[in-house]
Amino acid sequence: MTLYQIATWIVIGIVAGWLAGMIVSGSGFGILIDIVVGIAGAFIGGWLASLLGIGVGGGLLGSVLVAVAGAVVLLLVIRLVRRMA
Repeated sequence: MTLYQIATWIVIGIVAGWLAGMIVSGSGFGILIDIVVGIAGAFIGGWLASLLGIGVGGGLLGSVLVAVAGAVVLLLVIRLVRRMA
């Protein structure tokens, strides 16, 4: 993995985590956790998209859309678990 690929993942994580925090209001955890949520969301979104047979195309925009969708799902699950605890 190159430095460029790592930087791209971080940028997508920042954008996805921030957007997901805005969509699921009140769920932002700070920039570092938002990055982690965004990157984890990319994995979750990719898995869900392939499971449902949804193709968003390649490129940066498609990656961000999938990551945001996954991050929103992750934030909703986190919110649900916090309410149950």
